Amino acid sequence: MTTFVVATDSVHTSAALCDYLFDRVDEADTVYAVNSPHDDAPEASRDGKDALNAVASRLAAVTTVETEQFNPGNAPVADIRSFAEAVDADEVVIGVRTPTETGTVAIGDINEQVLLQSDRPTVVVPHELEI
Repeated sequence: MTTFVVATDSVHTSAALCDYLFDRVDEADTVYAVNSPHDDAPEASRDGKDALNAVASRLAAVTTVETEQFNPGNAPVADIRSFAEAVDADEVVIGVRTPTETGTVAIGDINEQVLLQSDRPTVVVPHELEI
């Protein structure tokens, strides 16, 4: 049994993370999809809920999925790290930011801090790039 913490903030990121996980998880595993809205804007909360629903709908047929949306305004890095510790995650899965118009892919400040501060294996999943 493997426990994954999947941190997401958009349906596009969720899709990429689910593509990565789909063939890796089985019915004995648990995926915790988490969202930590970076501000109090209603659209941040809505986008986060949509992102969590995307993970649940995509992976629920192959494994156990639980979702958690944290309070807006919390520190996302602390939310992700403390949740991973609380569920004793075997792996944290995060995604890079959507490529810019020039095709530049950025990992993002939050993901960078998750990687730098992580005390467990962390996987960074890229968005699909169209060339």
